[in-house]
Amino acid sequence: MGEQAASHPKKATNRPAVTQSRNAGAKPVKAAKAMKVAKATKVPTGAEGATGVNASKVAKAAKPESHLAMVRRARRINRELAELYPYAHPELDFRNPFELLVATVLSAQTTDLRVNQTTPAVFAAYPTPEDMAAAVPEELEEIVRPTGFFRAKARSLIGLSAAIRDNFGGEVPGRLPDLVTLPGVGRKTANVVLGNAFGVPGITVDTHFGRLVRRWKWTEQEDPEKVEAEVGAIFPKSEWTMLSHRVIFHGRRICHARKPACGACPIAPLCPAYGEGETDPEKARKLLKYEMGGQPGQRLNPPADYPGKPAPGPGGG
Repeated sequence: MGEQAASHPKKATNRPAVTQSRNAGAKPVKAAKAMKVAKATKVPTGAEGATGVNASKVAKAAKPESHLAMVRRARRINRELAELYPYAHPELDFRNPFELLVATVLSAQTTDLRVNQTTPAVFAAYPTPEDMAAAVPEELEEIVRPTGFFRAKARSLIGLSAAIRDNFGGEVPGRLPDLVTLPGVGRKTANVVLGNAFGVPGITVDTHFGRLVRRWKWTEQEDPEKVEAEVGAIFPKSEWTMLSHRVIFHGRRICHARKPACGACPIAPLCPAYGEGETDPEKARKLLKYEMGGQPGQRLNPPADYPGKPAPGPGGG
């Protein structure tokens, strides 16, 4: 989730409440319903047979799709994803804005699981921006080494912590223009922190999000800021943060980069790229990951409504 291995940092006073599992206003989902939804694959049957969907209706439209039709299809995909992932959430463990900021910086070029296995030791040693700003670089580097690019990440963390201490009174700022002034913090990291620690809507354009929205023909842009602008224009601002979680969840669980599980995808009838991956339902189910495939998620401490298993700790247990 974090920017390229760059730099990034807090204290605690008068800070907005942290929202870890969803934006304010989202309705809680009963665990039983969430488990039922997580296990569902909604693979079409009958006349459409083993391919799971009538590809001629999906990928070979008689005429180009209008912008209005695309917007309607995009919003329907969002509604379908909301049903499939009612428990969608940021997959980094955190308890406050500073922890989320640090975890997001560490997530560059590595998995959220690896970050979650590393941050307990980081926050035990450096619980506040003041503590991290005063860190001995070599000691911080050793702790964050498992996440890769540890020297650059340690510099970023010390730099952003010092900036928070010196420029923002020890508090992580809650405005995008302020966040992006911190060393190593770009729009992607800023939107993660704003959306999940401050309840400020934002679109997180990571590799999964960019790949899927282009696959779905919501945009043809490659530049993250242009992707953010074009996709943001399709949806109400109130949807931006949860949309990001749902799309990223889908990209990690079903719509993989190299071999998407098309035959097990509930939104296959809405997807212009149907058929790029495995279309046989049984083979496609074997490609499902995390809770959709009956496996642990990435968080050691997931939200209460998460239907999968917690991730293993640093020792693998």
